[in-house]
Amino acid sequence: MADLFGKMADMQKRVAETQSKLSEERVTAEAGGGMVKVTADGAGRVVSIKIEPDAVDPDDLELLEDLVVAGVNKAIEEAEGIKARKMQEAASSMLPPGLDLGGMGLPGM
Repeated sequence: MADLFGKMADMQKRVAETQSKLSEERVTAEAGGGMVKVTADGAGRVVSIKIEPDAVDPDDLELLEDLVVAGVNKAIEEAEGIKARKMQEAASSMLPPGLDLGGMGLPGM
């Protein structure tokens, strides 16, 4: 039983380390054929937005707003995918095959 608790503690430590490293991961999503580029980290935070000058039309700000929203949503979605994959890798490497932790709140499991 002590061995099981030790393995669980190791898994929790590995998951915590993975979570802290996620802020170093980067994904960049484009909208409008590259007119808007949004970069997010693996934790799902937007870290930068680049807008091509051609995307800025004072007479059509709604288009630019839509491109920014689309780029942000896409970047966050990609970041969530990275997070789920990394967390699953961290947790599953410590578990016996076939053990399902889906009910324990670990993403991607």
